[in-house]
Amino acid sequence: MRRRMSGAAAGTLAVLVGALTLTAPQSPATAAPAFNYGEALQKSIWFYDAQRSGDLPADNRVNWRGDSAMRDGADVGLDLTGGFYDAGDHVKFGLPFGASMTMLAWGAVENRDAYEGSGQLRHLMSNLKWGTDWIVKAHPSPNVVYGQVGAGNPDHAWWGPAEVMRMARPAYKVDASCPGSDLAGEYAAALAASSMVFKPTDPAYAATLLTHAKQLYTFADTYRGKYSSCITDAASFYNSWSGYQDELVWGAIWLYRATGDAAYLTKAKAEYPKLSTEPQSTTRSYKWTIAWDDKSYGAYALMAKLTGEAEYVADANRWLDYWTTGYNGNRIRYSPGGQAVLDTWGSLRYAANTAFVALVYSDWLRATDAARATTYHDFGVKQINYALGDNPRNSSYVVGFGANPPRNPHHRTAHGAWADSIQEPVTNRHVLYGALVGGPSTNDDKYTDNRQDYVANEVALDYNAAFTGALARLYKEYGGTPLANFPVAETPDGPELTVQASVNQSAAQFTEVKAFILNKSAWPARTFNGSLRYYFTLDGATTPEQITVTTNYNQCGTASGPTRFSGNVFYVDIPCPDVYPGGQSAHRHEVQFRITSAGTWDPTNDWSYTGLGSGNTVVQTDRLVLRENGVVQWGKEPGEVPADREAPTVPSGLTAGNVTGSSATLTWTAATDNVGVAGYDVLRADGTTAATASTTTHLLTGLTPDTAYTFSVRAKDTSGNVSAASTPVSFRTKAGGTTGGLVAQHRGNGGATANQIGATLNLVNRGTTAASLDTVTLRYWFTGDATNANYQVWCDWAVVGCANVRATVVKLPTARPGADAYLQVTFAARTLNPGAQTGDIQLRVAKSDWSQFDQTNDHSYRVSATLTDFDRVTAHSGGALVWGTEP
Repeated sequence: MRRRMSGAAAGTLAVLVGALTLTAPQSPATAAPAFNYGEALQKSIWFYDAQRSGDLPADNRVNWRGDSAMRDGADVGLDLTGGFYDAGDHVKFGLPFGASMTMLAWGAVENRDAYEGSGQLRHLMSNLKWGTDWIVKAHPSPNVVYGQVGAGNPDHAWWGPAEVMRMARPAYKVDASCPGSDLAGEYAAALAASSMVFKPTDPAYAATLLTHAKQLYTFADTYRGKYSSCITDAASFYNSWSGYQDELVWGAIWLYRATGDAAYLTKAKAEYPKLSTEPQSTTRSYKWTIAWDDKSYGAYALMAKLTGEAEYVADANRWLDYWTTGYNGNRIRYSPGGQAVLDTWGSLRYAANTAFVALVYSDWLRATDAARATTYHDFGVKQINYALGDNPRNSSYVVGFGANPPRNPHHRTAHGAWADSIQEPVTNRHVLYGALVGGPSTNDDKYTDNRQDYVANEVALDYNAAFTGALARLYKEYGGTPLANFPVAETPDGPELTVQASVNQSAAQFTEVKAFILNKSAWPARTFNGSLRYYFTLDGATTPEQITVTTNYNQCGTASGPTRFSGNVFYVDIPCPDVYPGGQSAHRHEVQFRITSAGTWDPTNDWSYTGLGSGNTVVQTDRLVLRENGVVQWGKEPGEVPADREAPTVPSGLTAGNVTGSSATLTWTAATDNVGVAGYDVLRADGTTAATASTTTHLLTGLTPDTAYTFSVRAKDTSGNVSAASTPVSFRTKAGGTTGGLVAQHRGNGGATANQIGATLNLVNRGTTAASLDTVTLRYWFTGDATNANYQVWCDWAVVGCANVRATVVKLPTARPGADAYLQVTFAARTLNPGAQTGDIQLRVAKSDWSQFDQTNDHSYRVSATLTDFDRVTAHSGGALVWGTEP
């Protein structure tokens, strides 16, 4: 259930900080882009495509989404289909919906050139129009507007995809008898702001939006009231905590910007003094931020920009000072990693909202207060970069973007469940690209990718709205490259419609079959309204009239009599409608049918009998066929050479090893397939193919030093079917420089229990530049198994000559798992060219008392007759780790 508070009414949830003792942790924006802002912007906009409701267009960019909620508004005699679902649920909540459209439009008003330059303007405008078209439909007359479709609790009680919803979806309105000034004022702002985006290319549509915006604002101003007092279902989810005063100012500001009519600016100025203040103070509120409920903070910034008047500048500065350097001894909480944390639920959303306005406002403020402008700008960059991966976890909070991104956001349709269960399947079946998750619940930089934790993993229209505008602003300043082949259509993770069956009973004259029709469809989810066919052969002189078909347990329909298929092959057809992926019984219909013969009966030569299970042991079979609208949806008919529609299983156990500055080795467990696995695709985090492999290991080369990477693999068969992507693996390449390509190799001499450690080491330069060895060391990690042990070390032989290497034992001040000391090899000054190696260095270590070692628990121990890459022997340059893993 989603209950998201805002403003002063959040009470103790609001973050009110004590005395300011430190400045906000800021890091100045750099000249080079920290992330691919073009790609992030591209995916953030795509998220709105995935949230669409209604009759999807021919150019729908999300192949796992289909038409949904096609009767919205029917209960009130209107067409209220379309628009967007709020979050991971399927309610259309009007206030956050409208606020999101305003913020999306604002981003394009301020930085239209960034959207154009990145090639994303048409996609943004398509989604804006999807939203504004719905608001226009929801406004059937000047003083009536609809603010919600769907009831919160019934909607949230069911966990399944939007395409197969069955609950009632009532429509809720405000009107002159029970008004909602906040809702109507926000809709007015959304339509006015959007009209500015459409005016250059579609002035007629822009004029339509302005007509509705003016009517809505007049309605909001004339008939005053709080929408959640009238649409009471919204009060449990999006209560209007701040009231409607902020939307009266907000709507007037946007109508002034869209029309140039000074009367609207005068109206904004007249309503502005009634905005909220800090408790028991005349100081304008500054300890919250702009969000779906309270637009006061956006009003501060826009009124300052539009008028330059001191009052508005002071209010905007006070608010942004609180979020950055602090104001009057108070400041927003910061995490150690630099996130500004306002509230528990959706903390990244609040930081992104503030970042967007800070970036917009700083662009204007720079001419008069450059120092403050720089602080606000750098704050905005820092907060967005934190969400993209510049944080202590070195992980993205944007689904499908960057390193180690969330995989399991709290989102019903993206999860792809079939049994009304949030737990099954374990991993979301779809990638909800671009969605910003809620993030850490407090200022500790901690996060778990857990679908059931909706506080940290919720996604929503309002989470991405200002975030999208901020990404466009950073793209404008720093650049980036949207992906050329995005989006890539997903491939189903296996058959979506199947049959499982067994022989329930049998005798000389009959066969009784137990069959289950299963629907786990998700590309898109859909209802099966077809039939099940069982094929059998009439034996001897038996005629069709001697065959009877009866059912025992039946969740389907009435079985037909025998129908000729070809020659003496007949079938029984059992209609089985309304099988949909919406619950335990909804997605799995059972029918037990008995075919009885008054003549000869031999089931062993029957097409559909082959391969059936026995009794309660049902097995998947493609000899029982599912048909719908004359098309085979599952199985194969007699004599048919079936197309292979079965994808391989998903590869598992993906790991990354032998990580260097420029390479890494991926290893995984083989997939299986009904006709055989032909190979594997190695996928980048964005789903594009980085390489192909014919075995279960692949060496990645050409990587950038000190860079985070995420890869997954999928299997493919000879028919072109591909599995879903594996669980991804993330790693960071070693530090760069001239030693970015150094790799340690090892050969062990056996003897787990002995009085000497023997190891042969080698150093290889797989980089592209020469490495100076005078600062390079190799380390072999071991445990001495004795307190205060002293050691003797020998170099038995070295290609470079023992005189040119020095081996010593270094004791660790604190023991680690697998090591309390290491054998360190240093080199005489020399250069190791690309592709060159030092050659074998044979070393021995013994204790001074010649007591035995137990090497089985040593970090670097292994028995190997071959000199190969080994990441438990580490390489260091200038003291920095450049190869391997320390204990």
